[in-house]
Amino acid sequence: MNTISKRIQSLSESQTIAMSQRSAELKAQGKDIINLSVGQPDFHTPDHVKEAAIQAINNNFTSYPPVPGYKDLRQAIAYKLKKENHLDFSWEQIVISAGAKHSLANSLLSIINKGDEVIVPAPYWVSYVEQVKLAEGRNVVVQTRIEDDFKITPSQLKNAITDKTKALILCSPSNPTGTIYTKEELAEIASVIEASDQEILVISDEIYEYINFLGEHQTIAQFSNIKDQVIIINGVSKGFSMTGWRIGYIAAPLEIAKAVAKLQGQVTSAASSISQRAALAAITSNKDFTKEMVNAFKRRRDLVMDELEQIKGIKKYSPQGAFYFFPDVSHYFGKSVGQRQINNASDLCFYLLEEANVALVPGNAFGAPNNIRISYAASDEELKEALRRVKIYLDKLE
Repeated sequence: MNTISKRIQSLSESQTIAMSQRSAELKAQGKDIINLSVGQPDFHTPDHVKEAAIQAINNNFTSYPPVPGYKDLRQAIAYKLKKENHLDFSWEQIVISAGAKHSLANSLLSIINKGDEVIVPAPYWVSYVEQVKLAEGRNVVVQTRIEDDFKITPSQLKNAITDKTKALILCSPSNPTGTIYTKEELAEIASVIEASDQEILVISDEIYEYINFLGEHQTIAQFSNIKDQVIIINGVSKGFSMTGWRIGYIAAPLEIAKAVAKLQGQVTSAASSISQRAALAAITSNKDFTKEMVNAFKRRRDLVMDELEQIKGIKKYSPQGAFYFFPDVSHYFGKSVGQRQINNASDLCFYLLEEANVALVPGNAFGAPNNIRISYAASDEELKEALRRVKIYLDKLE
């Protein structure tokens, strides 16, 4: 008897979490590990948000919230979408979940039938393809190029669409690449979606919305010709440094929002009551904290770019948002030092972890085996030291 379901056996473990755990193990052994594998801001949650949570506890927000979330939080998100993104959503179209990852899983499980195809541009965030598998859908992975800033082109999208296509997943600003789609590029994608013979949904992951070095955030939901086919995924984790509070949300057509709430009611019920009150304080406050954080990330982006310029063989580009670099390191494949052979990005990352004491994530986790992900959610001093070590140990490879 096989105890574990085929559904679970088909899933891969998260390599970002695995690398972070391995880094923690080595650090516990006394090694001076600089961890650039993490996908969260290295800032504390703002004090006014923490105070709102404390006040919520004192005010006894300790009972089950409504499954889709508190009405005032959903109203605040609808107002935010109107004010900041010029989008009209009613509060009934908003569903609060335990993080954006949960919102994504809820959405896919609510719309995907067995065999439905989901177009996923690569590089992709690690959980996209795994959650499509969980929903018994079929991933149609479209490889993008570093020369195109890792953006899917209209022709690539058109060629990927079949009569089984149910959805497209977009992430802008992107994890792992930091790339951002312009309004013009999103309009072209929207035109391809509109011209399709069948209705294709767009799952628009906008969790890095505020960490944007180009200016105003652009969403594909702004185009009226496909707005009713778009599911926005967002939350407070990145923009307000609230990863541990676990609050994400969707804004979607009412039918889909109701389906997500129905699913959530049978699986997890509502997200944490205290976290929801904290999220309300974050969403309704000014963005001074977020602006300071983004300025720090932009400075670090420039710092890392300068350091990478000193390392031969790395193929790179300048990220426009989020807090990642995703360089091509295939120059080092086939090289070795001593008895150690580097055959792929995973070999390279474990070499740098064990020899240079720097934790990075191999690109195969993101559907891009020639690349590695470098998070610059770390202090300037840590980044400089980490890249100094990386250069020393890459230079040893021959």
